[in-house]
Amino acid sequence: MAARTFDLASYDQLLIAIHPRVPRTEKENERLISLLEKLDDKEQTTPEEDELVKLLVVLIEDFEETHYATRKAQPFEVLRELMRVHDVKPKDLYETFGSKGTTSEVLRGKRAISKGAAKKLAKRFHASVEMFL
Repeated sequence: MAARTFDLASYDQLLIAIHPRVPRTEKENERLISLLEKLDDKEQTTPEEDELVKLLVVLIEDFEETHYATRKAQPFEVLRELMRVHDVKPKDLYETFGSKGTTSEVLRGKRAISKGAAKKLAKRFHASVEMFL
C-alpha cells in the first residue's frame, strides 16, 4: 500500500471549513464532538482528516478534563463505601479504631485514619493501605 501524503493546502481548507477552536462552553464542545463523530463514521479518511481528528481529540479532552474533573475521594468516604458494599456496620470497626467515639469521628471525616488502622482496614477489605491515608 502506498503511503498517503499530507497536503497542507487541503488541511488548511478543512480548518477554514470547520473553524476548530478551544471550546469554552458545553455547546462548543458538543459541536467538536459532532464533527469528530462524523469523521469517525467515514469509511476512509484522508491524512488531513486524520490530523484534524487528532486536533479535535486534544481540544475535547482538554475541555472535559477541565470541566468534568473528578475529585479524589477522601479516605473516610472510601471507607464508608467499602462498608456499604461489604455490609459492615460501624460497631464492626470499634476494635479497629479503638472506640465507638473514634470510629464515629473517622466515619464523619472529623478524624484522620491512623496508619495502624489503615493497615487493619486494608487487610479487612483486601485493599491498598494508601486508600485510607
